[in-house]
Amino acid sequence: MKTLQTPTQTTAVLAQLLERLDASRVSVDAHQYRTVVERLSQDLSNAEVDWSTLLAQSPAATQIYENLHYAEAGLCRSPLELAAATELTAREAIERARRRSEPEAPTGA
Repeated sequence: MKTLQTPTQTTAVLAQLLERLDASRVSVDAHQYRTVVERLSQDLSNAEVDWSTLLAQSPAATQIYENLHYAEAGLCRSPLELAAATELTAREAIERARRRSEPEAPTGA
C-alpha cells in the first residue's frame, strides 16, 4: 500500500508568499513572481503528496494545481455551486444587456 506524503513546509511557505504577491497593492517584481510560481508548480506536480490541506488554504496554489492537472481533471477543485451560480448571474446580465440594446417596437398606428 502506497501512503501519500504531506506537503513540505517550503511548499506551504511558497503558497503563502504567492497569496501575498497576488494580494499586493504595490507592483510586484515579475521575476520574483515567476520564480515563486515555477517553484510552487514543481512541488505541486509531485503526485505522491496529498495536497488537499494546502489547496484548501490557498486559492493561488489551487489555481496552479488545477492548471497543472487540467488535462486529466478539469477544474475539479472549483466548487460546483459557485461555478453554477456565477454562470447563472452572467447569463442574466447578458440577457438584461440584450433587452436594453434591442430597438423598441413602434407603438400606435
